[in-house]
Amino acid sequence: MSEFFRKFAHKTSVAVGSAWAFLIAFGVIVVWAVTGPIFHFSDTWQLVINTGTTIVTFLMVFLIQNTQNRDAQAMHLKLDELLRAVSEARTGMVDVEDLSDEELKNLHREYQRLSEQRENEPSDEGSEEKDKNRKKKKE
Repeated sequence: MSEFFRKFAHKTSVAVGSAWAFLIAFGVIVVWAVTGPIFHFSDTWQLVINTGTTIVTFLMVFLIQNTQNRDAQAMHLKLDELLRAVSEARTGMVDVEDLSDEELKNLHREYQRLSEQRENEPSDEGSEEKDKNRKKKKE
């Protein structure tokens, strides 16, 4: 069941993320709007679009979440592999997604501090242009 849902969610997310899906959805809205005068803008006419969009939105939440979870997991695994492969990297970062919010904030502050230190150090290549560009980006 899980494999079937994974494949279905992936194919559906690719399909509904296409320009054709947008055009079809736009066409449905246009047809609905054009039929308004025919149905005298009745409650039933409004209920059709409200119900349809609610159902589609409800189902899409699960499909999109499944796809995002898989993409995030794949990205984490790729980054973990890079951390293990680079000798200077801190391999303690591999499980950083499991840290508490407070631990993540502390780690973020540490990286900000390291970034500021690096900006204040003279460039290895002696390039003043890089330093100027860094300072411009910060402003």
